[in-house]
Amino acid sequence: MTNDSFAQRPPLTVFTDDEVAFRDAVADFTNGEVRPRVQAMERAAKIDPTLIPKYFELGLMGIQVPEEYGGAGGSLMMVTIAVEEISKVDAAAAIMVDVQNTLVLYPMLTYANDEQKARYLPRLCSDMVGAYALSEASSGSDAFAMQTRATPQPDGTWVLNGRKLWITNGAEAEFFLVFATVDPAKGYKGVTAFIVERGFAGFATGKKEDKLGIRASSTTELLFDNVPVPAANVLGPVGQGYKIAIETLNEGRIGIGAQMIGNAQGALDAAVVYLKERQQFGKALREFQGIQFQVAQAATELEAARLMVYNATRLKDAGHDIAITGAMAKLYASQVCQRVTSLAVELLGGAGYTKDYPVEKFYRDAKIGAIYEGTSNMQLQTIAKHVLK
Repeated sequence: MTNDSFAQRPPLTVFTDDEVAFRDAVADFTNGEVRPRVQAMERAAKIDPTLIPKYFELGLMGIQVPEEYGGAGGSLMMVTIAVEEISKVDAAAAIMVDVQNTLVLYPMLTYANDEQKARYLPRLCSDMVGAYALSEASSGSDAFAMQTRATPQPDGTWVLNGRKLWITNGAEAEFFLVFATVDPAKGYKGVTAFIVERGFAGFATGKKEDKLGIRASSTTELLFDNVPVPAANVLGPVGQGYKIAIETLNEGRIGIGAQMIGNAQGALDAAVVYLKERQQFGKALREFQGIQFQVAQAATELEAARLMVYNATRLKDAGHDIAITGAMAKLYASQVCQRVTSLAVELLGGAGYTKDYPVEKFYRDAKIGAIYEGTSNMQLQTIAKHVLK
């Protein structure tokens, strides 16, 4: 099955010529390099290591980074396009690109000093996978109740002790943006961001989670046992890590929205192919009005979610605050994705419940959208505060 969803539907969104060319290049790459690997990666619950260098070669791991640092010099819109396109085939394969661009490179571009940018950005664009380490056993939605501690030393270094959970790219990353508190008594005002490299003494990757969906994307714990971190690796001001974390997650939610609309489109595309081929009562399933109306409703909701994600992206590229629009886009895109992928399974009947068809994977990959980078309840809380203020 080829991905021809753009050819099938009218162009309801206007892209620039550069964005169209980029979208088509990512689509070609995804169909040529990602699609043949999906089933094997799903079975192994691991991203194919030969795929990662290809991400770098295409420039997908440094989309917004200026060309002077080896990046593509692109926009957040291009990040959204890339994540959506890859997610149409495999959301798990898209997450590495998403995290690299939104949760790792955004804070580096925004808060890193010149020395940090010169030291890390070229490698993050060429061969270094990054990860974002905020969550802990006692701090999920209550993100700043963290226990990981950073203790200052007389020579200016910091020593990290603690444990992080649910870290995407944990198995592949060499660069970790780690949030720790320098003083628990200060609450969120004690949170500080640190750059940790895999080779630092006392640092280790722990348990890899066995997940329902996005199985090829690694999700691990991180262990810090007296890990020395140079003063030069503090990102932003000490005590301002909470600000970095919040602003980064605002952009990250757009990436999750892109993942969800791509995943839903992939499921709908697969269902449409089946509905054209499957015969019942002497005619193709697509000829039954009951099925037509369900598909039309799903396509309409998906288009609405897509436009919300695109709008939040455009606002961010234009320099606007996206705390609310990003929350709305992620919330609605994750809800629509669950509905569309569930419908896709039902439209295929018994076949949809088997691994012989891709819709069951799209269905499993959908659920995480309501959980990570802020649960749906946390998005509702953010939106409600804005509406009711």
